Amino acid sequence: MYSLNQVSSLLYNYLVEIGLDDVYAKYLNTLILLLLLIIVLYIFDYVLRKIFISVFAKFTSISKTNFDDFLVKNKVPRNVAHIVPIIIAYNAIPFVFNGFIKAQGIILKGLEVFGIVLTLWVVRSLLNTLKDFFKTLPNLKDKPIDSYIQVFMIFLWSIGILLAISILTDIELWKFLTGLGTASAVILLIFKDTILGFVASIQVSINDMVRIGDWISFDNYGADGDVIEINLATVKVQNFDNTITTIPTYALISDSFKNWRGMTNSPGRRIKRALIIKQESINFLAPKDIQKFKKISLITDYIKSRQESITDFNTSNNIDKSILINGRNLTNIGLFRKYADTYLKNHSAINKDMMVMVRQLAPTPQGIPLEVYAFSSDKRWENYEYIMSDIFDHLLAAIPFFDLELFELPSSSSFKNNTKTSLKA
Repeated sequence: MYSLNQVSSLLYNYLVEIGLDDVYAKYLNTLILLLLLIIVLYIFDYVLRKIFISVFAKFTSISKTNFDDFLVKNKVPRNVAHIVPIIIAYNAIPFVFNGFIKAQGIILKGLEVFGIVLTLWVVRSLLNTLKDFFKTLPNLKDKPIDSYIQVFMIFLWSIGILLAISILTDIELWKFLTGLGTASAVILLIFKDTILGFVASIQVSINDMVRIGDWISFDNYGADGDVIEINLATVKVQNFDNTITTIPTYALISDSFKNWRGMTNSPGRRIKRALIIKQESINFLAPKDIQKFKKISLITDYIKSRQESITDFNTSNNIDKSILINGRNLTNIGLFRKYADTYLKNHSAINKDMMVMVRQLAPTPQGIPLEVYAFSSDKRWENYEYIMSDIFDHLLAAIPFFDLELFELPSSSSFKNNTKTSLKA
């Protein structure tokens, strides 16, 4: 039986015997052995990849969980298959480069570094598999899994780089780390955003500030849409015009933003909008006006009840009603406010279990704001806008029936009409 060293020298001995120069024979022997090793490694790698992938494919076809599907998707079998050829190469190099001690050392160091990189690839594939699997779990799919995976990968890559440098420089790892401590300020400066992002990711997760799928509005960054990704450095928001806004993760804890999750989880979406009534159109109601408004079915019973109460009060207190301002009276804005309130409470799209109110705000230079405050049962944006528009379509059209006017800034046509009127006069 031949030893491996003797086997590696067979070709060399043959070349010397046929008269080839000793140096050339040595180099040619090494070159041929290296080519044979590359061919063997390629065959091993190819066969192992096929075996691993086919075995995993059969396993995933009968497995009930989708975890193994993610293993195949993230190329875990393919990356694991590369490990065996690396081990073979590492053990074969001393025999291939027999007599070339310096070359052996360089190539072995290169294989050790490549082994570290390959190990990191395998770990990254496994972590990506875990990430994809966790995102399918109901309790974890809205959590910033990407941030944690990235932090762990940065930690592993840092260790891998330190190990690689230690191997290439022949400096022991602990001595290298000791020298690295003096450069910690520079390292902190380089990884500032990463550190800030990591801290922000933890705070965002612990305080449950943002989840994937939340609708957020971030004015400082022009973001208004759904969160589609949270990772270590950035948060991606898909705006409603389908553009993507990227926000630094640490901005979520350093700046102010609005999260609409509370509205989404609530039983209704708020409608809060005001109609501005011209002050000069507001009047007390004479008896003949009250009779006209009684024909409006939504407030007929209210007018009757209020009119009886007001009449009893004025009669018992001997109020002189020859002037409308005396005593208690109905006003057109009061009746319209009651009409709008009753209309909202009878509207099928308004959540009656939440606040429903029509209120008068403080007077402004433009007029009297009459604000509608209610909640739509349907929170979907398109339907919400339709419901709100339907309500205000009706109220805007109803205002003239109460002898009220909306405030509106004059347009150029208003000035033209006034000019024509004055010329005719």
